[in-house]
Amino acid sequence: TQSRLLTLTQRERQVFDLLVEGKSNKDVALALDISPRTVEIFRAKVMTKMQADNLSSLVRMALALTS
Repeated sequence: TQSRLLTLTQRERQVFDLLVEGKSNKDVALALDISPRTVEIFRAKVMTKMQADNLSSLVRMALALTS
């Protein structure tokens, strides 16, 4: 999981962190000053690179990385 995290670009990592915090696509877009559609694209890339089927899986991965 750690190696997958290292494959994320800086922007993908920002999106990852905000999604894991429970932010919506709209909230992520506002925080990063990008469009919600752009967030959707980054979110899809993050899910693919992290091999996560859904947001719950992504959150579990993030928790595993911090413990």
